[in-house]
Amino acid sequence: MKHSVNRPPTPDAADDRGKEPTLQEIINIKLIESGEKERLMELLRERLMECGWKDEMKALCRAYIKKKGRNNVTVDDLVHLITPKGRASIPDSVKAELLQRIRSFLVSATL
Repeated sequence: MKHSVNRPPTPDAADDRGKEPTLQEIINIKLIESGEKERLMELLRERLMECGWKDEMKALCRAYIKKKGRNNVTVDDLVHLITPKGRASIPDSVKAELLQRIRSFLVSATL
């Protein structure tokens, strides 16, 4: 298994042989193939900037770096600090808008 800070472990190719893709994997593939995933990501970026979320996360990082000292902080430290707070502070209106767009896509794609 390959591990990353930003996402769950990626299974090795040997682990995948003979497995049927899950519904989530099928949806993700359809989103990528259609280009809708990139459009959703851009919409998310725009909405988070509009509501000040990005600036809030940046301020949290700067405060943490100032507290710990610039040379004593790693990117992993920042990711571990900011991920739970960042996810929890995304406005419900942004989540609802994205969810609606995904639902509309699924209806139009008729999986």
